[in-house]
Parts: sequence; structure tokens; C-alpha cells
Amino acid sequence: MIVQENTTETNKNNILISVRNVSKKFCRNLKRSLFYAIQDIATELIAKKRNSEKLRNQEFWALDNISFQLKKGEAIGLIGENGAGKSTLLRLISGLIKPDTGSIQIRGRIAPLIALGAGFNPILSGRENIYANMSIFGLSTREINQKINDVIDFAEIEEAIDAPVQTYSSGMAARLGFACAVHIEPDILLIDEVLAVGDIKFRMKCYKKLAQLRERGTAFILVAHNPHVILNVCESSIYLAKGKLITCGNTADVIRRYEDDLCMVNSQTSSDIIHLPPKAKSESMGVDISSLCFKDNQGKIISALFCNQPANLAIACLATQKIENANVGILINALSGQGERILYITSTSDDESLQILPGKVEIQMQMPYCCLLPGLYNAKIYIKQGVKSLDIVQSFRFLVKSDKVISQSLFYQPRTWKVINQELGMKS
Repeated sequence: MIVQENTTETNKNNILISVRNVSKKFCRNLKRSLFYAIQDIATELIAKKRNSEKLRNQEFWALDNISFQLKKGEAIGLIGENGAGKSTLLRLISGLIKPDTGSIQIRGRIAPLIALGAGFNPILSGRENIYANMSIFGLSTREINQKINDVIDFAEIEEAIDAPVQTYSSGMAARLGFACAVHIEPDILLIDEVLAVGDIKFRMKCYKKLAQLRERGTAFILVAHNPHVILNVCESSIYLAKGKLITCGNTADVIRRYEDDLCMVNSQTSSDIIHLPPKAKSESMGVDISSLCFKDNQGKIISALFCNQPANLAIACLATQKIENANVGILINALSGQGERILYITSTSDDESLQILPGKVEIQMQMPYCCLLPGLYNAKIYIKQGVKSLDIVQSFRFLVKSDKVISQSLFYQPRTWKVINQELGMKS
């Protein structure tokens, strides 16, 4: 669990990172930032105490009074929108920058996976970069000699290991960077979105290696915009917003709070129904989408979907001609995480031949159950006839809520339960 207060003497030896009341400020203006840097250096040279607790002109708090602890074998997720302070916190812990207030105590060897391969010399070969990179982490030449074959095998670049790194693809450099970091057998791993690179085979290999390291006691701090990555790796998480710690604790609860806040912030951009402006006669292709909304089975417009509840997507259209074999497509993306595609549905793939007659019509996609997890989504909706596009709506935002705890799932599966007595062949 995340601990924000003093721990007992028994647990003290298990604490690898202790962050206490840490704050970090930056300046929005480059020239003024350089001036402040020179001013701070001069203050330190004359052994005068800096007034770090106050903001100067055009400065802001990237992190504001953050405290938590990381224990041996623990995995903590960092959650928040861009600009929340997640990467700044990792940079502070890794020692790349210093905090303005507070303290950070580290026990053990730390490996920051913040930018895979960023420290490689492009002129040197992969093999030479392994020695240079792992020596920075504190390994001796003898230790590197013992591990180098394992690093090369893990990175799967044996044929190119003696070629200059500048000839590597980004995926090859990423594999080599990850292989170097995990084979130093660190006590602490700082991981900032690096698991989003590479092909699926390499990512699965990374997860397996991370699981092995964790079994040996390695602790992780993981930043990922995909909440399902956090759920699968971390039991505890920290939610940051504009540099402040909003909440911490069980990952499922933290993600639910983050997504609730995300929905509240973006709810002003979504509405119960959206109306599209009418097209000029010369612009119309025969069918124009006039409005979009969700309705319940009684035909009443609903403001949000509920997981496991029925709902119907209503696409109101104005048709100026008869359309045979119309195809309606719906692409749904999640607005939280990395905006990944969740669903792609077409009436043609469902073997539904839709006929649209002239006049006002409403096309409904009727869902006996909404299977989307709670969150904010964006739908792209189009109507086609063969390859001909008749109309398209690029953005229709909607909310999905739930009255059940289902955040640890990747999707919702509608289901019923039965007990079958196999001896009698009867159901109960």
C-alpha cells in the first residue's frame, strides 16, 4: 500500500523510496527561466539560502507538496492527464532534477526507463553502447561481460549488435534500451510510457521480465495513459492533477476517481443530443444526418449510458432519395487513456441490409446491453452505399456510467448463472 506518514521500524527496511513534501516549480518564459537559474546558482555559491517556497514572476508549481513511499516488491501507478506532473516526479526521483522543497530518499540501485535508448551514442555500435549504458548504472566491466549475451538475446538484435546504433530502427533501439535497464537487476524501476513502444511480441516479453524482477523484490513506479496497463501491473496508484496529489490507494478506486473527474471536465463537450446543421442542396449526397442521441426502450432520450443496461443509438436523417443497401458504421474510441479504438461496428458486417426511404427517418442501433466500461467515449458515425460516402459525423461524445464495481475488467460481459446437475441432466 501507499504510505504517506511515518512507518514503524519493522517496515522501514522495506522502504526503497521516500518522497516527503516534494515540490518543483518551473518558469513559463525561457529567458526568465535562464535568469532565475543563474540567480539560484549565484545564491548557492555564496552559501545563501534560496527562498524556494515562493513563486516568482511567471513561475508555476509542476508538483506541489507530494508525499508517498515505495516498498520493496511494490508497484505503484502514476495516473493523470498530460501536464499533471507525472514525468516531473520520475525525473526528480531519478536525480535528473532537484526538488525546490521537500526531500527524496532512495535505497538501492535505480533504473529510470524514461526514454529507451535516449542515452545511446549513435556513432558507437550496439555492443559498445551496452558497455557505456550499463556502466552508467554502476556495473563493472566484469559484471557487464557476464550479462552482455543475455542483453543481446533479450533485445533480439544479434545480427546488428556490432553496427552503429544510428543504423537501428526506433524499435531496435527501444529493445536494446529496455534490455540494458532490466539486466542490471535494479531495486527500483521507473517506467514512463516505454511499454507502449515496440511490437506486441516485445511488449509481452517486457511484461514477463518485469514480473520476474518483481518476484525478486524489484519495485516499480509506472506511468501509462492506458488505465488497463496500470490495472494489470499495479495494486496501488497515485492520481495527480496540475501538480497536486488528488488521491492514492487501490488502483481500481483511483482510476474510477480519475475517470469520474475526466468525465466531469469533459461533460460540457458532450450533450444528450447533438443537432447537425442542414446541408446545402448542392452538398447533399442523398442522406444527411440531422441529429444523434441515445434513447431507452421507451423512446426517451437518455443523458448517459449505463453498463449492463439497454440503450439505442438513434441516428436521425433527412433523405432526399431512396437508398438501397445502406451501410452504417460506428467507430468508438476511449477519451481516457491513449484514445484507443474500442469498437468498430458496421451494419454490413452484421449482414443487415438497410433501406432508407425519402423523408425523415431514424436509424437505430439497438443494444440489449451496453458492454462499454464506465468512461467518456467518442463515436465517429458514417453512412455509406458501397464505397460511396453519404454523410459522416466525426465526433459524438457520450458518457457510460455504472452502479457496480467493474473497473478491473477490460470489458463487460453480459451473463446469467445456472447450476446443472450432470447426474440427472437437470437444471436448477
